[in-house]
Amino acid sequence: MKILVVGTGAREHALALALSQDPAVTELHAAPGNPGIGALAALHAVDPLDGDAVAALATSLGADLVVVGPEAPLVAGVADAVRAAGVPVFGPSAEAARLEGSKAFAKEVMAAAGVPTADPVVVTDPERAAAALDTFGAPYVVKDDGLAAGKGVVVTEDRAAALAHALACLAKPGGRVVVEDYLDGPEVSLFVLSDGAHVVPLVPAQDFKRVGDADTGPNTGGMGAYSPLPWAPAGLVEEVVAQVAQPTVDEMARRGTPFAGVLYCGLALTSRGTRVVEFNARFGDPETQVVLARLATPLAGVLLAAATGRLAELPPLEWRDDAAVTVVVASSGYPEAPRTGDVVEGLADAAALPGVDVLHAGTAAGADGAVLSAGGRVLSVVGTGPDLAAAREAAYAGVGRIRLDGSHHRTDIARAAAGA
Repeated sequence: MKILVVGTGAREHALALALSQDPAVTELHAAPGNPGIGALAALHAVDPLDGDAVAALATSLGADLVVVGPEAPLVAGVADAVRAAGVPVFGPSAEAARLEGSKAFAKEVMAAAGVPTADPVVVTDPERAAAALDTFGAPYVVKDDGLAAGKGVVVTEDRAAALAHALACLAKPGGRVVVEDYLDGPEVSLFVLSDGAHVVPLVPAQDFKRVGDADTGPNTGGMGAYSPLPWAPAGLVEEVVAQVAQPTVDEMARRGTPFAGVLYCGLALTSRGTRVVEFNARFGDPETQVVLARLATPLAGVLLAAATGRLAELPPLEWRDDAAVTVVVASSGYPEAPRTGDVVEGLADAAALPGVDVLHAGTAAGADGAVLSAGGRVLSVVGTGPDLAAAREAAYAGVGRIRLDGSHHRTDIARAAAGA
């Protein structure tokens, strides 16, 4: 099987790593990829947002499957262009990807499908935004309606800060914000694969959004994650499939815009029951890194079944007993003003440790084979082990081998869950 992975980040590196380990995969390509993915796949300098260019590449390669990683290409319709070229693609159409591309649309679908979520108010002007904040009260939750790379949400006790975020979002062309009720309780990420009709859940994970230890500082794209969740209630996955994922997929099919790909269910386990915080239309980063580290079933056939409407034919997925922890190494100044162009050293030393994989996120190839930082989140260091404590120890041992001037990372990923 020849597979083309679209994207540049650690999520795509995790996908490429899992696919490279599948005996059914004979050729692996990435567009445009990164230096880490380049060790596993042939890289192609194609704009991931250019659907026609991606489709032309897939056709020229004779690809059996295209896997679209990030949200922006999906919302831009890259999957549609590849499908139109007759190549199977794992990733929803632009219309179905509106579940992530528009918070307001997602709320509309959830309401129609009876999916439990926070009560929202969608506003397009400053006066209504201020009134909505006063209606809900603190803690204030304000979400940019469109894509914001995981940084469009503000949760704060400070009304002025909440209003300032709302006004900044509204100032964009066509700006809309969703103001909603605050959901208490721990958050869980659950990926559910869909072929447009059937759904197959993966294992839950938890990520860490804030930049600093103890959930301090601004929101980021994610600073780390772990799986399994020893504290998650029994039956959670079955509940989410029955009450969230399947009804949502059914509603999208009813609308004539079937959702085929991965539906990321961001959940809060509140005092009033499980509630959806948000949907994403793709694998989450950094949760993908730990979920795929635990998947024992070869990945390519699973993604192809989702892309071709055959999920119901799959045997149950098999999972390793091992735990997995990933820690993100971020560049100086992230998330506000990340510095790029610094040399990253110690990658081979870290990867040589048992139970450690170093996945590239924001990296670029420099002169003489050097790896340079090229984004805010530079690396995801994944550790696996027989339990969370061992996986955590492996991940942080890997982080300790890496040298990047001014870099920072959280020191408390999975600490509480591992009993550390």
